Amino acid sequence: MNKGDLVNAIAEKTSITKKEADAVLSVAIDTIIETVASGDKVTLVGFGSFEKRERKQREGRNPKTGVAMTIPATTAPAFSGGKIFKEKVAAHSKPKAKGKK
Repeated sequence: MNKGDLVNAIAEKTSITKKEADAVLSVAIDTIIETVASGDKVTLVGFGSFEKRERKQREGRNPKTGVAMTIPATTAPAFSGGKIFKEKVAAHSKPKAKGKK
């Protein structure tokens, strides 16, 4: 599902226009981005939390040459799924069937 598909689903489920749904979704995303960028955490109970995480400097390897290199410290956005979200995803996971050889 992409943003357009999500806008269509929101418009259909809420009986608002696609233009209004797009505006609401865009503002929600922009607000989450601005809040996390400023260092605050956004928590949507049942869905999950968005936050800024610091990654320490670490050693790595160039995959082409195998030469050791230092990967600099960085800050990255992170998402942690909430309990309801995790349970819903787990309930829709199908166990892999074991085949006979």
